[in-house]
Amino acid sequence: MCKFSPDSKAKIGNAIIYIANHTGKLSKTKLLKLLYIMESTMVRKYHVPFLAVPYEVWKWGPVQKDLFADLSDNLFLMKDYISAYFSDDRKYFRAKTAFCDDEFSQLEISVMDEVLDEYGKKTAQQLEQILLQPNSLWYKAAEKNNVLNAFKDGTCNNTEIRIDFSELLSSPEDKAEYIENLAIQRTANNFNAYANV
Repeated sequence: MCKFSPDSKAKIGNAIIYIANHTGKLSKTKLLKLLYIMESTMVRKYHVPFLAVPYEVWKWGPVQKDLFADLSDNLFLMKDYISAYFSDDRKYFRAKTAFCDDEFSQLEISVMDEVLDEYGKKTAQQLEQILLQPNSLWYKAAEKNNVLNAFKDGTCNNTEIRIDFSELLSSPEDKAEYIENLAIQRTANNFNAYANV
């Protein structure tokens, strides 16, 4: 499982709280898709990561596997931020505490608002269809690594192939800027995660 620094965990948890406060029934799939869209929107518009967590190519779209595991079982990583409840035999999540903006810039909050305005009312299935389009990063990575057929015929559900968000950027300068920003954020996260052990 990924080791998040306390700051990174707080940012992820509060991003989830923000999403939960601005959407209706929030399923695991919808939550993961909205976080992914926020990440890609931040990269495309500003060349910086949002949460700087890796996403992998799975059958039903890009997935952050540590959050997927946490949301699938009893909450551990996010237990201080959200709680699960059931409705119509389906599992949903709601905020457990108030949103704290300490880890966010105004720019990041505006990106969250933009994404929620455009995608927050869509169902998990609608979001899935958007993210699996042939021009998407997920599709390109799956095609490049020859896993599309395995997904279609059911012989594979997940991979460890990582989504490369730098492919959203067309100029070499923009890509280099993003890659540098990502490295800085991940280094800080790793340092802080192990400094608090």
